[in-house]
Amino acid sequence: MPVRKTLALAISSLSLLCMSTVGVAADAAPASGSPTSSATAPGATKPVIVQALEHEGVTSLQPFDTGVKGLQAFAGLAGQQPMAVYLLADGTAIVGTRIGADGKPLDIERVTQLIEKPLGDTIWSKLAAAHWVQDGKKDAPRIVYTFSDANCPYCNRFWETARPWIDSGKVQMRHVLVGVIKPDSVTKAAAILGAPNPSAALLQNERKFAQGGIKPARSVTETIAKKLQSNQMLMAELGFRGTPGIVYRNDKGIVERANGMPPSNALPTILGEK
Repeated sequence: MPVRKTLALAISSLSLLCMSTVGVAADAAPASGSPTSSATAPGATKPVIVQALEHEGVTSLQPFDTGVKGLQAFAGLAGQQPMAVYLLADGTAIVGTRIGADGKPLDIERVTQLIEKPLGDTIWSKLAAAHWVQDGKKDAPRIVYTFSDANCPYCNRFWETARPWIDSGKVQMRHVLVGVIKPDSVTKAAAILGAPNPSAALLQNERKFAQGGIKPARSVTETIAKKLQSNQMLMAELGFRGTPGIVYRNDKGIVERANGMPPSNALPTILGEK
């Protein structure tokens, strides 16, 4: 699912699940009835409530215009959940979705535009730090990540379909291996990750997939088990429930996601032109 669609769904969900008032410490907030509209600490560039939210782990807080005089608003991320924060005159804030007179959510497009890049950059950084196997040239201009299981027929189809892009040097595919489909998926992933040349081992598995693929490892070391667990946790964190789970940057540099084997008309979007 594209990040933009994911954000829109998450933001609208906030209107039902996350509507709340956030207060700051008594020594930071103005007294009741004070005429302060922004509750900004002396010498600070951000309102106190925004600093408090950042202290609680909310990231990428950026102001946006609500079109309402005196109503300040910020878009931010709580983990991977986008959120809109509306500052009140008494130094508190409401977290949720603003609703228009027609009953429809407001500000979703504004929040999406502000948050999709930092959210995408965070996802991309986490994938880069994951335990992946390179498929394709190191200097390929386009990188595509895919959560793959050594026993996944759709992963194998995607691998095969992507060969023209990869073999021509246009795309480097990074396989983030997980073991979720069959009992020997973990030991096959271990055989690939533990091989002297993991890229060659991956190639062997894909080329011989119809014959059973790579021979499973006899055992899984603690190090490799931790790598696979980390990969599987990241897969779940990004919302993938099966393989392949594909993450790529579109032509505008925005990070998007695709579940399963993509249809042929989606391949240029994911892999670029041949």
